[in-house]
Amino acid sequence: MPIKTIDPKSISTAEIHGILLSTVVPRPIAFASTIDENGEVNLSPFSFFNVFSANPPVLIFSPSRRGRDNTTKHTYDNVRKIPEVAISIVNYSMVQQMSLASSDYPQGVNEFIKAGFTEAPSEIIKPPFVSEAPASFECRVNDIIPLGDQGGAGNLVICEVVRIHLDEAIFDEEGKIDPQNLDAVARMGGNWYCRAQGDAIFEVPKPLSTPGIGIDRLPEHIRYSNQLSGNELGILGSLPSLPGDQDINNFKSGFEDLGDSLPPKSSLVQIGKLYLEQGDVTAAYCAFTIALDEE
Repeated sequence: MPIKTIDPKSISTAEIHGILLSTVVPRPIAFASTIDENGEVNLSPFSFFNVFSANPPVLIFSPSRRGRDNTTKHTYDNVRKIPEVAISIVNYSMVQQMSLASSDYPQGVNEFIKAGFTEAPSEIIKPPFVSEAPASFECRVNDIIPLGDQGGAGNLVICEVVRIHLDEAIFDEEGKIDPQNLDAVARMGGNWYCRAQGDAIFEVPKPLSTPGIGIDRLPEHIRYSNQLSGNELGILGSLPSLPGDQDINNFKSGFEDLGDSLPPKSSLVQIGKLYLEQGDVTAAYCAFTIALDEE
């Protein structure tokens, strides 16, 4: 696969910005609500945002210096003076309002009003949070770390969560947060976004209690087969141990018990892939072992 290699110092800040924002995706979007020294409220969305600690609970977002004129954003100016911020998660039902709130309004303009959001009073901090958001966090700013002094440079705002507000509609029947109910959106490059809904959400079981054997432990005829993808090999590598001859014989006997002969090897590969989709990794391994042994 051909690789395009770029020295960041050889291209413009705008080009670097485009590459980073189009490849480091998807990025969750946070509304940051702040106030200035006069109590004026500002609301701005940021996709330079994520969670970085659970104990203490810490969120970080980064209001970058404007590339066109190297000025700082109102959010950055506000948290330097009043080190408090309410962070609200953006979901699909508010994505157009979020885009409107990202407009570069003058200082003193309340984006809650411009975008049609409701200010919900915080319990501990002064800035309000977005009432319509599925999840909001009252935070105190622990530190602000400038990453540069030129246009495009970020400023890491390190926020400790002191209150959490969750819409009860995002929970499932077991009391756990359901990603389908959360319906979060994330930022891609340019004007592109993505929605965490439907088939876009999937589970990948993690081999936490027993480490997987790893792809390197798979037999070569499976590991180097051109009929299996990296994802499929990754699932096989999550097995706690390699199935043995008895497992393979039992797999073969299963067809005989049904009065069927063992399918041709080309069909066994597809059967193995179906077993992977169903979560029966041992049966999939046995199918691949028989089908790929003489490739």
